[in-house]
Amino acid sequence: MQPPVYVINLDTSLDRLLKSKERLEEQSITSERISGVLGSALTQEELKKHYCPNLNREKYHTALTPSQIGCYLSHRKAWERTANGEAPYAIVLEDDIKLIGNLTNAIQTIESFNFPWDLIKLSAYQSRLRKIKFSRLVANDMNLVIHNKPMSGGAATAISKSAAKRLLAATEKFGRPVDTDIQHFWEKNIEVVSLMPYPIAQDMKFDSMIAAKKVNRKKYFWKKKWQQLLDGITNYREVRKQIKKLQKLLKNYQNKTS
Repeated sequence: MQPPVYVINLDTSLDRLLKSKERLEEQSITSERISGVLGSALTQEELKKHYCPNLNREKYHTALTPSQIGCYLSHRKAWERTANGEAPYAIVLEDDIKLIGNLTNAIQTIESFNFPWDLIKLSAYQSRLRKIKFSRLVANDMNLVIHNKPMSGGAATAISKSAAKRLLAATEKFGRPVDTDIQHFWEKNIEVVSLMPYPIAQDMKFDSMIAAKKVNRKKYFWKKKWQQLLDGITNYREVRKQIKKLQKLLKNYQNKTS
């Protein structure tokens, strides 16, 4: 049985929604639209309801744009729909996706898991690569993977109902972009893995809905490097813990199915 598949889409981007739905329907996958938040249309009060400038200065090297804040709020809407729904998990997609593999197989693989999981990446930002620290073949020729750092990007994820509740609670106030915050999984009390090969990629023919801002790289260079150093030390430790936890879960999973 198909889980809810949510597509985040701005009211002004009907063409992107139609293309995403068409591509999903080619694999007999139905979807529901989540009305995206247009950051540029928000008042200062609305922008700062969840976005915290003080947290931003502490945790990130530059202020977020209204578009980045809108993107984060859009994902929170999808998490809220998941948390309040009846299904045990949902697939959350942005509307600039293309299917490069079999999403149905990925869903069937997830359905076969009889161990708890939180958030599964089904794509990577601009199809970037990152060093794999752990990989295990699970089903349908797909591998459950932990990278040396969770992949960036939020184009396609599977998220459990429980994890959606925890993410909502942990991001009542935020200061980083949404995908960067999820990379700091230990702060959010969730585990982040990937299911590979990824069935979904970003369609780079579409313009990004997160407006790029001009940043004085020299001005923020050392602050960014210092944050990366501190986060890297913590990430290294937390990824090792995550691998041990997943190995234990998979061992129990294999014992139950053997």
